[in-house]
Amino acid sequence: MFDKTKAIMQVMKLKKEIENVSYDHEENGIVINVGGFMAMGEPKVKNLSVNGVENKALIEAINKALKKAAEGSMKKMKENSEALQGAV
Repeated sequence: MFDKTKAIMQVMKLKKEIENVSYDHEENGIVINVGGFMAMGEPKVKNLSVNGVENKALIEAINKALKKAAEGSMKKMKENSEALQGAV
């Protein structure tokens, strides 16, 4: 039982670490900073308009930043998965 509690505490700590990491993406003069997160799917902006005008370059830049954050979060989870499996 102690091992399961320890594993849960490690997961909670890892989740907090991931959420505190930020990822930057810069493209065509647009700079985006996205926080890390744990998600099953890759988040994506489908539509975005500013003052009624859709900006496809902004949508693409945001989606690249979100993808970078998701990849970084999943990489961190993968790096720590063996340690978590050994604790259960």
